[in-house]
Amino acid sequence: MTNQSGWKLENTYEGLPPFFYSSMKPVPVEKPEWVIFNEELARSLGITDQDVDVYAGNRVPDGGHPLAQAYGGHQFGYFNRLGDGRAVLLGEQVTPGGNRVDIQLKGAGRTPYSRGGDGRAALGPMLREYVISEAMHALGIPTTRSLAVVKTGENIVRDRLLDGAVLTRVASSHIRVGTFQLAAKAGSLEDLRALADYTIDRHYPGVKGTDQPYLSLLEQVMDAQASLIAKWQLVGFIHGVMNTDNMAISGETIDYGPCAFMDAFNPETVFSSIDEQGRYAYGNQPPIAGWNLARFAESLLPLLDENEEKAVELAQETLSTYPSLYHAYWLDGMRSKLGLFHPHEDDQKLVEDLLTMMGNHGADYTNTFLDLTHDREERNPLAGTVGFAQWQERWEERLDEQPESEEEARKLMRDHNPAVIPRNHQVERALDAAVEEGDLSVLTTLLHVLTKPYDHEGSPEAYQHPQNPEDGPYRTFCGT
Repeated sequence: MTNQSGWKLENTYEGLPPFFYSSMKPVPVEKPEWVIFNEELARSLGITDQDVDVYAGNRVPDGGHPLAQAYGGHQFGYFNRLGDGRAVLLGEQVTPGGNRVDIQLKGAGRTPYSRGGDGRAALGPMLREYVISEAMHALGIPTTRSLAVVKTGENIVRDRLLDGAVLTRVASSHIRVGTFQLAAKAGSLEDLRALADYTIDRHYPGVKGTDQPYLSLLEQVMDAQASLIAKWQLVGFIHGVMNTDNMAISGETIDYGPCAFMDAFNPETVFSSIDEQGRYAYGNQPPIAGWNLARFAESLLPLLDENEEKAVELAQETLSTYPSLYHAYWLDGMRSKLGLFHPHEDDQKLVEDLLTMMGNHGADYTNTFLDLTHDREERNPLAGTVGFAQWQERWEERLDEQPESEEEARKLMRDHNPAVIPRNHQVERALDAAVEEGDLSVLTTLLHVLTKPYDHEGSPEAYQHPQNPEDGPYRTFCGT
């Protein structure tokens, strides 16, 4: 039943075996203080409660049964037993539209899975996740979302004393590839089956009637991930830490740590300070997703067939289609970015040649497509370079061959080429003002711009400029 504050919490995850979670309440904080509240998201969830104590973890809303989830994960290729070390799931909100979403507090204190950590979070990283996740949503990319950030009134110790904060995160669920890995490695077959059945009921109910529902689950998750990673690539997003515990079974982007957006096109771009080998570089994201899916398939083997050899064969046959599936999503997206409505055998070469020139000349990824969209040759850094005139002639011939008008092609491009993205230097400027000076105006203005990325007429040009190369290479950190 919905109460006067709009909460309609259920707790279906609690129906899984206790192996998957530990019941616990958030650790109260001293002096909660509002930083930001997402009123648009709250309305869509049916939530009217703006009691800061709820979002700080000092009061559990009616119907909530808080718990911390257990999971494992390959972190930079090595498996570890993990879990919510600083997050508590309050429950599942049933929205006015009948959707079910997790409401989770991040930075809510120590849990049984904290592994020596303090369970808290700093204000800067929580605001960073708020900004990037909401920008991703506006870009049309499946993602967790951010409902609120509050300060705790407590300092946390990192390299220096920092303001503590709690982020309220909203997700289709927090079931991860790593959740299945933990079940397969440390749980019973009954645990694994219970998790798989729950995941199917919650995310992919259409597979229940198939001959092999668990194989169909693998296929559905693979399709969702192929589509998601293609969307990342198409806007130049670099997640930064694609561990298996950071891959959501729902197909949403989750856990915004050292993420960033690429300026100059370079497939080897890495921002994360801890990714010294470039494992999670921009160009490696599609194959890493395939690697993670293989770990998911390994976890499902006991459910695919009683005969292990047959199970492996089924999994491998399914996984073998991932590269072509991803590529189809990506190439279709690239066609849209270039105003092309219909497939043509030369499309792959057309796209590759453009990207090669962009890489050779250090052209800004987002702005190159933006300049093509608005036919601004004078601003395109590729203009006048060797080969670009020939490429442009080939592209314009493809456009002329289409039955659709030029205006229809330009509209397709406007709908798929954002005018603005979260430029790294602008995000840092907003975070610095909020954290160091207590000035939220820069952040709120940035959020307003980023929530309308395809408003080509209304997007301020000042937000389209990349970082000045003279400022040196940009680095991100797994801020906690």
